[in-house]
Amino acid sequence: MEKGIYEPKYRRNGIESPVHCILMNINTPFLDIVYHYHEYIEILYGLNTDGYVYINDKCHRFKDGDLVIINSGENHCLRFENVGSTYIVIKVLPELIYSSEQTVFEMKYLMPFLIESSRNKRFFTAYEIGSREVHEIITRIMREWSNEEYGYEMSIRSDILKLFLWVLRYWKNNGLSPVMTFDYPDELLSVIQLATEYVSQNYAYATAEQAARECNLSYSYFSRTFKSVMNQSFTKYLNDYRITKAEQLILSTDKSISEIAEEVGFSTPSYFIQQFRAKKGISPKQFRLNALVSAKQEGKYQTICKN
Repeated sequence: MEKGIYEPKYRRNGIESPVHCILMNINTPFLDIVYHYHEYIEILYGLNTDGYVYINDKCHRFKDGDLVIINSGENHCLRFENVGSTYIVIKVLPELIYSSEQTVFEMKYLMPFLIESSRNKRFFTAYEIGSREVHEIITRIMREWSNEEYGYEMSIRSDILKLFLWVLRYWKNNGLSPVMTFDYPDELLSVIQLATEYVSQNYAYATAEQAARECNLSYSYFSRTFKSVMNQSFTKYLNDYRITKAEQLILSTDKSISEIAEEVGFSTPSYFIQQFRAKKGISPKQFRLNALVSAKQEGKYQTICKN
C-alpha cells in the first residue's frame, strides 16, 4: 500500500523533542485517524478503549489495557466507531533508546523495535499482559511528561527501556525469539564493536578505510558487513556520531559553529551545517538559540554565547 501522511517531529519549547506523550479522548463517532507514519516508535495503551488499530493493513482490535507498539516508519491508522474512548500515545525517537556509543551486544535487543515491519509480536491484550507492571510504567511516563520535573527526560528514557525489557522477556518466556531480526554470531558482533569503539576514540579524523583496517577486513567487505548489521552505512553512523558530539559542544561551550565543525571532524562548516540540519531539522545556530530560550523559560539560564 502507499504511504500515508508524513507526521513531522514534535517540538517542545522550540526544540525537537525525542518524546511526545498524549492523552487521547475520542469525542466524535466514526472517527478515523488517517494513515500516517513518522520517525517515532509509537506506543499505544488503552484505558477506556474500544476501537481498531491498522498497521501496514493488518487490523487489531484495541481495547482497555491493550498495548500496541508501532515501529519507526510504519504506516498506521486508528478507527473508533463510538465516542468515549480514551487511550495514551507515547512517541519515542529511536535515538532515545539507541545511542551511537551503545554496545552492539545491547543494541541487538533493541533492534526489533527499530526495524520497520519487524516480525516480532507487538500487540498485547490486557489478558496477555496480566500484571500491573506495564500500567505502572505507562503511568509514570505520563506523569513525568506532564509535570516536567527536573531530569524528567532521563526518567522517561529509563521507563521506556523497562517497557521494552518487559516486551523482550514476554517474547523470551513465550518462545517468540526476541532477537530473531538481529541474530548474528558473536564473532561478527565483535567486529562491529571494534568499529564503533574506533569511532568513539577517533571520530574527529576517522575514516571507513581505517575502520576496515582496524577490523582486519577489506574495505568493501567491511562496508557491506557494517551496513547489513547496523542498517546504515559507516559514513552515516560516523556523521551522526559527530553531530551528537557537536550538540554537546554547542550547548556547553561558547565556541563558534566553525570551530565546532572542525573539532568534531567535518571538512567544512557548510557541510556540517547541511548534515546537522538534515538530522535535527534546524541549523546549529538555531539549535543553540532555542536551547538558550528554553533555559531562560525554565529559570535555569546560564550564558550561552552566540556565534
